[in-house]
This record gives sequence, C-alpha cells and structure tokens, in this order.
Amino acid sequence: MTKLWTRRNLLTGAGATTAAIAFSSCGHQRVPNPSPPTPLEVQPIVDPRLLEKPDLTIGFVPVNDCAPFAVAWEKGFFRKYGLNVTLSREASWANSRDGIVFGRLDASPVVSGSVTNARMGAEGARPFPLCAAMTIHRHGNGLTMNRRLWDSGLRPWYSYRGNLDSFGQDLRNYWQKSPVDAHVWAVVLSSSIYDYFVRYLLAAVGIDPIRQLRLIITPPPQMVSNTRIGSMEAYMVAEPWNTRAISGNEGIGFTLLQGREIWHGHPDRLLAVRESFIEDYPKTYRSLVKAMIEACQYCSNPDNRLEIARLVSKRSFTGADLKYTQPGIVGDFNYGGFDNQPRLVNSPETTLFFHLPPSLSQVEHDHSTFLWQSHCLWLMSQAARWGQIPGFPKDGETIARQAWRTDLYREIAAEMGIQCPVDDYKVETESAFIDGKSFDPSDPNGYLQSFEFRAGVPQRYYFT
Repeated sequence: MTKLWTRRNLLTGAGATTAAIAFSSCGHQRVPNPSPPTPLEVQPIVDPRLLEKPDLTIGFVPVNDCAPFAVAWEKGFFRKYGLNVTLSREASWANSRDGIVFGRLDASPVVSGSVTNARMGAEGARPFPLCAAMTIHRHGNGLTMNRRLWDSGLRPWYSYRGNLDSFGQDLRNYWQKSPVDAHVWAVVLSSSIYDYFVRYLLAAVGIDPIRQLRLIITPPPQMVSNTRIGSMEAYMVAEPWNTRAISGNEGIGFTLLQGREIWHGHPDRLLAVRESFIEDYPKTYRSLVKAMIEACQYCSNPDNRLEIARLVSKRSFTGADLKYTQPGIVGDFNYGGFDNQPRLVNSPETTLFFHLPPSLSQVEHDHSTFLWQSHCLWLMSQAARWGQIPGFPKDGETIARQAWRTDLYREIAAEMGIQCPVDDYKVETESAFIDGKSFDPSDPNGYLQSFEFRAGVPQRYYFT
C-alpha cells in the first residue's frame, strides 16, 4: 500500500490577484498529496486495506472555509484514518456542489442550504440525494458595501448598538434616493445562507428584496473586482474577501456586518457527500468524518490560529496575503471605513470551527460541527420564504433527517469520545436574530407565515 502515499509535486500558481481571477474563471485544479516529513510521518490508526474506498477526491473553494481541509491534508489527519486524499480546488460553490452530484468529487464543502434544496429540487432543478455529514464551521462571513453606501451615511451595524430602526432609516434613505438599477448585490449561490441573510436584513428594515433588489450570483474571487468596476454595490461572502475590500487593502468598501450579527450561531458550510457514498462506503465515510472533526478541533485551538491563517494563505489554497486571511481566523476583524478611523473588533466568535464560546454554549455538549436539525428547518423555511420551493414541505422533518445525517454524526463522534447534545432541535431565541424574532422549530410554517415580505404574498396597490 506504500504506492498510495507517493510524493507528488506541489501545485504552483500565480500571484494572489492573478490567481483569484484564474480560479473564478477556470475549472477545478488538483492539489497533490502533501510532501514529507510531517504528514507522511503520521501512522494510520485505520488500515487503508480495510476501507471500501481509501482513495478520495475532495473539493474545496479558495476561501478561509478551506482551513479544515488544508489542515487534514497537511497535518496527516486523512492519512491517520486510512485515507489517501487528493484535494481539488473548485472555482465556485456551484462547482463544489455539482462535483458531488456528477460524481467527479467524493466529498466537498457546500453552502448550508444546498443539501436540502438539492433533495427537494429547489428552483426547478432535478432532485438529488445529497447528504450533510457535519458542519465545517459557523460564522466566518460578512456583508461588504461600496463607498457610495458609506457616503450616504451608513456605518457598520455594531455602531448602531442594536437600534434596527435607526439603521433601517439610514438604509431606506439611501434606497429611496439612489437609482433603482443601482441596487445590485451579490452572493455566492442562491441556496447559501448569504442569500437568505441579505434578504432577511433588507426585509427586516422594510425593503422588499423580491421587488426592490437585484441579487446576482458571483464566485468569491470576483467579488472585489466586480465591486471596484461598479457592477454591484454590495456582496456577502466568506473571508478573506471582506477583509480584502477595506481601506488599507483594496480600499473599495467596508464591512457592514458579519453574518453572526444577523443570526448569532448560524451554520455556514457543510461537508457533503452523495447518499450512495454513505451506503456503499460506510467505513470510508466514518474515516472521512473523523479526519475532518479532528481537523476542525485543530483549527479551533487559539494557539493554532495564526498557523492556520498562514496555511490557508498558501498558493495551494487561497493564494491570498496573510493580512487578508488572518482577521477572519485569528479574530482581529477590521470593518474598515473611509474616515481613517479604526474599527477593529477582536472576537473568537469571528469563525467557529469546533469549540463554542460561553454565549453560544447554552446546550450541553454543543459544538460547532454538530448538525442541528432545527438549523436545517430554518434554512428550509427561508427557501420557502423566497420562492425557491413552493412552500414549507409537509414532510420537512423527514427531509431534514435524510439530508442532515445527525444520527451518523452522533455515532461517529461517540467513537471519538465526543459527546453531543441529546436533542436534535432547539429554539433559536429572540436574542439570536438581528430583528429579535425567535425561531421555534416545532412550527416552521407559522414562522414563515409571520413575515410580511415573502414570496407569494399579493401586492397591495393604493389609489388616490
């Protein structure tokens, strides 16, 4: 079996900016197996010969989210659990998902809503049995706006001190005074939590995102350049593409808020596989999940954060400068601005890979990689709210159980000595959401119907 671990040449690439453009326009690129000594010195605790499929191709997208994949690869966690992995750099989140669907990838990270949306055939797509094995991380993203919104008077959300009315007044004021065709914002995929967050935020302040916003899909590496040339005025994406935009870096925007300020504790990225992968390769699946859990634990250690930021900065992964990758991982996040004022917020909650801070540890044994079925139901409620599916499905809980494999995660975590919450569902309290609206998973349809702005609501016309 030694031939499985043959050293290959490390992927080479252009500079960070050139690479970013290339990554967004070309197909996937392969990252060869890591070089010795560190990864190859790791002794497997699982014999590869006992696995149904020890050789795997796993995708990643060049954003900070790839950190656990980079760690599992470079630190030898894949090898530890008997896996010989080739990483494949994907040009976009659609590519990362579709690589699994069409069989090019064995596993890959996907945006959080894409698993259930794939199973339900959202937006007219052919249904596909995608499954989520675990959460890769929570938080780690932000909404960046261009200078025009800054000049209108908008400032980072935290400066409003929770006053949604005041913030809403500023945003509506800009909306009413600017041209309709100026309101072009971008997200990475329609089933991403960023899509739902952008719509949620606008609706919370009285702007109808269905009729008053043009929301486009843009790969992460194209966000900054498209904002610079005026193709869009705002975007929501994972780091390092928010940090890259601020003054002192590219200087084309400021971060309005992080996703955690819309929903504190939200899941961001999931590890996805085909349902048939779990059925055909159950031992391999367990090894894969264990390797990724251990990688997430490594990323979660504060002592490792700067090392992780440096690793992610390698050309093999994001190709971004350390000053771009570090804030989202270490936690020294700068919101930016155009008045030369420091807006640095140091918080371990910027990206959560495994351990949770006290503010999110209300449930015993909760941790970032655990799959909450209630989170899955919230995502489905938003897919229904914005017309991606006809309505909240009557068998929503069944779909959630089939899509998010919480049952298998518990078993695998237990084998690693990791305890999990005993329940699959929890209420998201009023304090979790920016608009103070709680989510009770026992009544997702009632929650959906409580919103004024949603797909399928008749328009009201007033005549004088």
